[in-house]
Amino acid sequence: MTRTALVLRYTVFAVLATFSNLAVQRLVLVVAGSTGAGFAAAVLCGTAAGLALKYILDKRWIFADTSRGLAAHGRKFTLYTAMGLITTAIFWGSETAFWLAWGTDAMRETGAVLGLAAGYAIKYQLDRRYVFNQAAAERPA
Repeated sequence: MTRTALVLRYTVFAVLATFSNLAVQRLVLVVAGSTGAGFAAAVLCGTAAGLALKYILDKRWIFADTSRGLAAHGRKFTLYTAMGLITTAIFWGSETAFWLAWGTDAMRETGAVLGLAAGYAIKYQLDRRYVFNQAAAERPA
C-alpha cells in the first residue's frame, strides 16, 4: 500500500470512529442528561464504541494483521487499548477543556474532534511499533 493510500485509509477510519464515538455520546447524553455524570458516561461509552470500531478496521485494513484466535485478539486488543490510554488522555483533556470553557455541545464536540485528531496521529505510531509490529515485519517494505 502506498503512503498516500495508507494516510487516506487511516484518516477515513479515524473519521468513522470519531463519528461513532460522538453518535454514542449524543445518545447517552439524551438518555442520561447533560449532567456531570451524564457527560462522564457519554465520554466513556463513546470512547468504547470508537475504540472497538477502530481496532477492527486497523487490524485488517491498516496493519494487515491476519492473526486469529481469542489469545491473539485478546493480547493485541489489550496492547491496542493500552496504547490508546495515552492518546485518550489527549482526547478527553481536549474535550473536557472545551466543555468547561464554553459549556456547549458544539464546542465540546469541537474539542473532541481536535483531541481525537491529535490522538490518532500519535496512536498510529504507537500501534505500528508496539501492537501490530509482527504484521508490519511480515509485509514487504
